[in-house]
Amino acid sequence: MPHPALHLAVEIDGDGAHPAAWRRAAHAPGELLTPRRTAKVAAVAENAGFTLVTLDDSILPPASAAVGGPAGRLGAVERAAFIAGSTSVIGVAPVLATTYAEPFHVSTRIASLDHVSVGRAGWVLGVEESPEAARAWGRPRVEGEAALRREAVDGLRVARDLWDSWEDDAVIRSVATSRYLDRERLHYVDFEGETYSVKGPAIVPRPPQGRPVVLAPAGLVPPGLVDVALVDGATPALLGEAAAASGAPLAFAELEVALDTPGETAAERIADLDRSAAWAGHPGRLRYTGSARGLADLLEELSTLVDGVRLRPLVLDEDLSVLSRLVLPELFSRRVAARPLPGTTLRATLGLPRPESRFAAATTAATTTREGNR
Repeated sequence: MPHPALHLAVEIDGDGAHPAAWRRAAHAPGELLTPRRTAKVAAVAENAGFTLVTLDDSILPPASAAVGGPAGRLGAVERAAFIAGSTSVIGVAPVLATTYAEPFHVSTRIASLDHVSVGRAGWVLGVEESPEAARAWGRPRVEGEAALRREAVDGLRVARDLWDSWEDDAVIRSVATSRYLDRERLHYVDFEGETYSVKGPAIVPRPPQGRPVVLAPAGLVPPGLVDVALVDGATPALLGEAAAASGAPLAFAELEVALDTPGETAAERIADLDRSAAWAGHPGRLRYTGSARGLADLLEELSTLVDGVRLRPLVLDEDLSVLSRLVLPELFSRRVAARPLPGTTLRATLGLPRPESRFAAATTAATTTREGNR
């Protein structure tokens, strides 16, 4: 029995995964801080056949700032909205942390992105661990693993409930009765957490996907709250074990990538950049260095262990071209991966069902019970 097609995501924040990637970028320095730069990269990824792009973010400067590179970035949601308007198939998932940001605002921004993209929005749940981030937000520091996890769980629960607070048919646009909304189909969230409360309902209608696709590092929040767990492992076997243990509907492997180019080997390119700053990467994360065919072989192996892979290219302007010309076409030829289809939501592309509003489900259940007792 053939294994389901591997879903391919790519991180497109900045110039690449290496902190000195900006030194090999094929654009003017100022262009990085324009939405058109991000849109160009997203267009390459969409044309190549990637399932989705992700965009890292933080209130703090990117890692490149420490080695003389760009010290700023545009907001991930703003970039994602620009991408959504200039693409038609690829999913778009910005990183947003609820550690200090208000969950009501986070849920509204992601819901709006889903409307703008007509159902192609995702959300990579982030965490702000640095004390500098707390100072930048002007908030007391959230300190310790348990507290950080609590804020992530509470923020995600609030967002999900707010997306559900409008039933799918709440907007009726009735000319005869001069009513835009059916108020009976709007619901209060009434969330009470340890550090804040949210009343609700949301200020935007329910997203096209019902709930945008949520991706989160494995173990950060309960698996029942996420759609995709992002798993690490230094070997394919360890990635497979992490995916099996994640408990989420889907598991994506995190993979750092440096590819041979026509003029240089991947090792030579890394050595060139390491003269400015070492590529430490993420502890325990798998890294591939070598030819395009070797990467295709590795991804084919991973397709039997995980549902998808998020690639983190060394230098976007160099590696994304090799991925587009050599790696993805080979995967499509081997039927390891498949292009997303036009007109489909990100949920549909990933094979995830569209969830019903929990409030609508509760109303239906109550009605069924009353009718059964008659």
